[in-house]
Amino acid sequence: MSQKKPWAAPMPTSQFNFMRDLLAAPSPVGLESAMTHGVLKPEFDKFAPKKWKMHSFVGNAGVVWDTHPGQDDMFSVMIIGHADKIRMQVRKIGADGKIWINTDAFLPCTVIGHEVTLYSEDPAKPGTYRTIEGGTVEALGAIHFSEMAHRTGDKGISPKQIYLELQIHGDDKKGQIEALGIRPGNTLLLNRPIKHGFSPDTFYGAYLDNGLGCFVAAELARLMAKAPACKNVRTMYAFASHEEIGRFGSRVMAGELKPDAIIAVDVNHDYVAAPNIGDRNMEPLEMGKGFTLSTGAIVSEQLNARIQNAALKNDIPLQMDVCGNDTGTDGMAGVLASVDTAATSIGFPIRNMHTISESAHTGDVIAATHVIFETIKAMDKEKDLHASFKANHPRLDKAKSIKHSAPKKKKATAKKKR
Repeated sequence: MSQKKPWAAPMPTSQFNFMRDLLAAPSPVGLESAMTHGVLKPEFDKFAPKKWKMHSFVGNAGVVWDTHPGQDDMFSVMIIGHADKIRMQVRKIGADGKIWINTDAFLPCTVIGHEVTLYSEDPAKPGTYRTIEGGTVEALGAIHFSEMAHRTGDKGISPKQIYLELQIHGDDKKGQIEALGIRPGNTLLLNRPIKHGFSPDTFYGAYLDNGLGCFVAAELARLMAKAPACKNVRTMYAFASHEEIGRFGSRVMAGELKPDAIIAVDVNHDYVAAPNIGDRNMEPLEMGKGFTLSTGAIVSEQLNARIQNAALKNDIPLQMDVCGNDTGTDGMAGVLASVDTAATSIGFPIRNMHTISESAHTGDVIAATHVIFETIKAMDKEKDLHASFKANHPRLDKAKSIKHSAPKKKKATAKKKR
C-alpha cells in the first residue's frame, strides 16, 4: 500500500503544536519580537546549520535566516511570511471606566464579547510591559440599551462604539485604570489559540493571518536543512514586520538583501464558502483543495511556471488565484523597494479572515510548504538562473494556435454478470 503524501495525511502532533505556539505569540504590529526572537529563533537554533546566518534589523523586529551569507553571486530566493498581527489599541480612558479602543482591520461586530489581553507599558520603566487579562470587547452593553435598528439588524456597529470592559467599579474609575499604567496606545490582542476543528484536518482560532505564512517559511527551512545543501540557490527565510499596515517590513528586507526572487506566503480566501458574494463570480478557491498561486499584478510568470511544474511533477494540489494591480501580500516587497526581483505569492484558502475564528486545512498549509521545497530543489539543478530569468521572459507572439477538440468519451464498462 502506497504511503500518503504529507498534504493528504494528518499533521503530526509536534508540527501542530509548533504551529499553535507560533500563532499564539503576542506579536502585534511594531512588537513582533515575541514571534521572531521568542519562538522562531529557539526553533531555528535546533535545526539550522551553523553556516546559516540570522539577519536582524535596527528599525524593526523582523529577521531573516540566510543559507549562504555573503555569497552575492548566487541566485537568491527570499521566502516571506509576516510576523505581525492585527492590533487593537487604547484610544481614550473614560470617567465611567470604559476604555475606548481602535479595532484596526477587524470588523467591529466580529470582536464583540471576546476575551483579549491588554499589554500595558510600565510608565515607571518605559520599554517593559505587563499583561492585563479578564477583559472583553464590548459596544452596546445590552440589547436593552440598543436602538431598534440594532435589534432588527438594519444598523451595524461603528468602530467608535468599541470599548474594553475591565469590570471596573467603585470611586474614581478612570483613576483606577490609570493606576494600572493603562494609557492611549497600549496594544490589545484577541485571546484564542488555535484548536483542532470538527472536520478532519481542520483547525480554527485567531491570527492565522499570518502566522501560517511564518509557519510555512519555518517548516520549509527545516526541510531544506535536512536535504543536501543547494549549490546554485541561496535561500532566505524571512519573517517580516509591519505587513498589516502597509507591508513596510518586507520592503526593508528586500532593499537590504536584494533577493533575485521573492515568494510571499500569506493566507487567502475560501471564496466557495464565503457568504453573499455569489454575484461577484470569484475564482472558486476552496479550503482543502491545495495551495493557491497568484497570477497578475507584478507576478513573474517564469517563477510561476517553475512552481506549477513542481506541483505537477510531485502531484501537489494547486489552485490559481487572480490578482489585479496588487497581490495584497509581501510579494510586492521587491517593487516597493525598487529591487529587480522575480516575485509571486503563495497561499491557502481560509475562512472568516480577520476574525477570532479563522479556520483552515492543514493539508493546504503542508502542500504550500512542499511545493516551495520542490521548486527550490528543481531550480538548484539549473546552471545559470540569472541568465535564464533575464532571457526567457514569455513571448506571447510565439504562442501557438490551437483548435477546439471535444473531450474524449469515457469507455463504457461492461456490467459484471451475477
